[in-house]
Amino acid sequence: MFDEKTIQHLRYYVYVLLDPTDNNPFYVGKGVGNRVFDHCLCALKDTDTSNAKYDKIREIIESKKEVNHIIVRHGLSEDEAFKIEDSLIDTLTYCGILLSNVVGGHKSIEKGLMTSEEIIRLYNAQPLNEMAMDCVLININKTYKRGNGTEPIYQATKETWLIQKSRLEKIKYVLSEFRGLVVEVFEVKNWYSKPRPKNKTIDKKNNIIEKVMVPGYGFDGVVAQDEIRNLYINKSVAHLKQKGAAQVIRYNLCKKK
Repeated sequence: MFDEKTIQHLRYYVYVLLDPTDNNPFYVGKGVGNRVFDHCLCALKDTDTSNAKYDKIREIIESKKEVNHIIVRHGLSEDEAFKIEDSLIDTLTYCGILLSNVVGGHKSIEKGLMTSEEIIRLYNAQPLNEMAMDCVLININKTYKRGNGTEPIYQATKETWLIQKSRLEKIKYVLSEFRGLVVEVFEVKNWYSKPRPKNKTIDKKNNIIEKVMVPGYGFDGVVAQDEIRNLYINKSVAHLKQKGAAQVIRYNLCKKK
């Protein structure tokens, strides 16, 4: 644990939790005080089995080892710590390192890791302020694994989403949004149902753990014809994003005040 004098000098800091078996990172965080040490205590007290970070910590402790960590930067303001945390999460994820962080960085949508071509497209993109009623916008930040061509975008977009069944027959086109930019437009050929897991529910009083599956939907489709595709491709929706928002599906593009 840090003593009080050290804490005063630390201010905000960014840290990485490491697996002692191979020294690989499994969690990136920022905090003040003894935040870097608190995870281990919480993992032992909390019975939440849906928390990947706690699962990893418990696995390490049960193997009679200690969680390693490094302090990446300290003496930071909160905003500086957020930015460094963002950069590490984006970069490590892009390099194929599986982190247990639940979400991406604080401003990863508009400022996150991008190729030079993606940055040029983003800052030269015209804003998308209107979308037809037969379209839906789906954010694929979490599902898209960068690759060449359209296929990786299609695979990241096609399933499995929580959409009301009554809406499906009205949706003819799906707009794939990645980091604030519409990167592809697909014409839906058919929708199909596919169960998807929901957050585990735990009855702590009776020590009951249940994994809940809920109805989800995916689609088979093709790249939309140019007449439709050109209305939306490479248009920006970054101006519609609210700080910290996690909305995955949009049926309209009204900017919230």
